Amino acid sequence: MRRLIFGLMSVLLLGIEILIGLFGQGWVRIYLGDVLVVILLYTIVRTIIPNKKIPRVLLPSVILVFAFGVEFLQLWGFCDRFGITNRLLRIIIGTGFSFVDLACYAAGVIPCYITEYLISKKK
Repeated sequence: MRRLIFGLMSVLLLGIEILIGLFGQGWVRIYLGDVLVVILLYTIVRTIIPNKKIPRVLLPSVILVFAFGVEFLQLWGFCDRFGITNRLLRIIIGTGFSFVDLACYAAGVIPCYITEYLISKKK
């Protein structure tokens, strides 16, 4: 049942991210999209992998490291270095490094840690 809830949340968050990408402006596109993408990654992984397979603190931490890694690839110029010209891929991977993005990812992982804590308390 929990995996179904995470799956539904993933679909909802993906829809919100697409809407932000298509129509978002200002702080919604700049900040909220980055916060939500970390939560989206978390819900996708929790949909696929049962709770007991991954230690509670580990999953949000790995997702945060992954998000930071992608951001640092942007600093390195990943898309340009590998000749990625597809517009959608460039949007997904990103092309501009920002320390603010790192802060948004850190903010986004907080609800993931809280969710892991609450799930562990219910057991």
